[in-house]
Amino acid sequence: MEIATHPDFEGHEMVLYCTDETTGLRAFIAIHDTTLGLGMGGCRMRAYGSDAEALSDVLRLSRGMTYKYAASGLEHGGAKAVIIDDLDASKRNERLLAFGRIVQKLGGLYTTAEDAGISTADVRLMSSTTEHIRNLPLEDGGEGALCTAWGVFHGIQAALEFRGLPHLSGRTVAVEGLGKVGMALCELLNSAGADLIVCDLDEQKVRVAQQKFGATAASSGQIHSTEADVYSPCALGGTLSENTIPEIQAKIIAGAANNQLHSPLQDKLLWERGVTYCPDYIVNAGGVLSVAPKGAQFNLAEALARVKTIHDTTRNVLAFSEVEGIPTGVAAECFARRRLKG
Repeated sequence: MEIATHPDFEGHEMVLYCTDETTGLRAFIAIHDTTLGLGMGGCRMRAYGSDAEALSDVLRLSRGMTYKYAASGLEHGGAKAVIIDDLDASKRNERLLAFGRIVQKLGGLYTTAEDAGISTADVRLMSSTTEHIRNLPLEDGGEGALCTAWGVFHGIQAALEFRGLPHLSGRTVAVEGLGKVGMALCELLNSAGADLIVCDLDEQKVRVAQQKFGATAASSGQIHSTEADVYSPCALGGTLSENTIPEIQAKIIAGAANNQLHSPLQDKLLWERGVTYCPDYIVNAGGVLSVAPKGAQFNLAEALARVKTIHDTTRNVLAFSEVEGIPTGVAAECFARRRLKG
């Protein structure tokens, strides 16, 4: 695989292909830009269809982390890792430990954390082989998911205000993906009086949302086209494509999923259709904003206060887009690049 000519390569400082013969580990670590600080970003574990698919994912995710930190005012470099899951559960822990040893060899160039397919417990296991782990709550009580959901919630509120719809009460939000973040977001939206449409591949999660929040179920692959005020992608990325965008009826898109655009070109398509797209790395930054300063213990109230700033950041990006007459994704990148350039 040619990395430098890869369509998702954007001046990445370092891309590592990591293997461990004993455990069968195969992983990528990508460090995109360390202008603001050493690389930090979660580790994702998925059964990728190929190494090329995993490479594309880690390149896009690490680039997104650079912009997320820059737009959020944090002093970290953009980085990410993906472990290629071969679905052999018997060696899963050994592979995680092997990955931790590789991170340790980097000497702090990359600090890892949880992401899709990796739990807080998994990261704690890695911490036995590497010290380069993002600060974690003392117990896994869902604080990380709540903080991410809290940020998306405030991003949605900011977008509604921008569109002249200041109240969530009575608004319909279509939430795609009912993992920890998606379910926490549903609870916040329900408490604010929003009506929910939900979908997930796990039918049990859909039933829980129906029972707890009075949600309406939608078919997987169709929720983007439902009649709603807000479409909130909270599963895996790539749902906004040239095929799905013409079917979107929502006025606003704001969700927790990374890399929601199938390609950057879709940003312009949404803008031309008059859809207010809130770039993913702007509204899903709650996880990184919630991290306690180095040496300090995690405090949920303080974390939620930091995450709430996503409201103003979202409003600033949307306003900049409007003033400059550019798509919101372009506006968000300009917003982040200004900080990267000082």
